[in-house]
Amino acid sequence: MGLDRPSWDEYFMALAEVVSRRATCVRRGVGALLVRDRRILATGYNGAPTGLQHCGQAGCMREQMNVPSGQRHELCRGLHAEQNAIIQAALHGTSVRDSVLYVTHQPCVVCAKMLVNAQIKEIVFAGDYPDELSRYILEEAGINLRRVPNEGGRE
Repeated sequence: MGLDRPSWDEYFMALAEVVSRRATCVRRGVGALLVRDRRILATGYNGAPTGLQHCGQAGCMREQMNVPSGQRHELCRGLHAEQNAIIQAALHGTSVRDSVLYVTHQPCVVCAKMLVNAQIKEIVFAGDYPDELSRYILEEAGINLRRVPNEGGRE
């Protein structure tokens, strides 16, 4: 009697999707996991910093200013899921060097630069993000970028 078990990629991507449900961004919910040796090191989702009003309460300045997705990242009160995962690991003294990032969407260029310096070795993602510079930087840094099918995740 065989079990229908998910692959490791399917398992971690499903968990990233669950993490994304905690996102407080009104435009896009993103979830991220940092994994090494098939062990979860940290998770993160996108939203306002701890203790600050969520975007649903304060309003989304990006929507108010009609800022297109993938541009002007500094015009946002929130942090990205990848940033929050790195910060959570740092807060708890966990090195993320040589880990794999599972994330619901391709990282932006700001996150890509952080992931390069955090020495992430691979990024597995499902959804696209309109940022070609991000892909270029990750490829130049030698970080393996791998897209897997999205199993019903929210855009």
